Amino acid sequence: MLRIAVQAKGRLYDETMSFLGESDIKLSAVKRSLLVQSSNFPLEVLFLRDDDIPQSVATGVADIGIVGENEFVEKQEDAEIIKRLGFSKCRLSLAMPKDIDYPGVQWFEGKKIATSYPGILTAYLKEQGVKAEIHVITGSVEVAPGIGLADAIFDIVSSGSTLVSNRLKEVEVVMKSEALLIGNKHLSEEKQEILRELLFRMDAVRTAEDKKYVLMNAPKEKLDEIVSVLPGMKSPTVMPLAQEGWCSVHTVLDEKCFWEIIGKLKALGAEGILVLPIEKMII
Repeated sequence: MLRIAVQAKGRLYDETMSFLGESDIKLSAVKRSLLVQSSNFPLEVLFLRDDDIPQSVATGVADIGIVGENEFVEKQEDAEIIKRLGFSKCRLSLAMPKDIDYPGVQWFEGKKIATSYPGILTAYLKEQGVKAEIHVITGSVEVAPGIGLADAIFDIVSSGSTLVSNRLKEVEVVMKSEALLIGNKHLSEEKQEILRELLFRMDAVRTAEDKKYVLMNAPKEKLDEIVSVLPGMKSPTVMPLAQEGWCSVHTVLDEKCFWEIIGKLKALGAEGILVLPIEKMII
């Protein structure tokens, strides 16, 4: 049995549980439970505070964990990064009152900065040659300047709406963060085998993201031209149709170039274009 530590609530919790569900890890009775076992995979989920996950993995309380890169870097625990997961993206930034002109990072010299990430902030200020007073806060860091507790803040930024509502502006991006799968450095061979199967499932889900399965009817006389504009993973599947002179073409397209390619296909005579979502892809 492999034990994975995940955040007990919040945005990372929602995205992690969705990701595990897409990987066909079935869980039940999740709410208000500390430990939940999967019904179809040798995995149990331990729900913790996000800042407790790095230590729980490093000490072996959990075998692996899904945690924000910001927390992993801040805690400096002896665990390893197994995989970058690509969701829960954000950044750690310095922000200040929006009605003050910002001349550069030297503005923070001698200022009081409120943050929940003193380790990362200390390292950054040292690198920049700036001496500032760091005031550690757990909770709503963004209110600190408004109530006179600090001159500026160093905190997570996603959309930036929280900064705007507190009359703050983002002035320095210190690091970018995303969800990480981290692991204990001393897993048994049995647990490593379970982890390999879990990674196989995760990779199938990640590979399928932003991909579309496309089917179309194409005139045979234009087939070579149509195939030439398809940037699919490999050669597309081509099958004859009952109607003479026509065939069916199946391929996979990236969503980012989807509309551009579809336009070219239509111009070349492709018809009956059907687009389907892809749940998983194994390559």
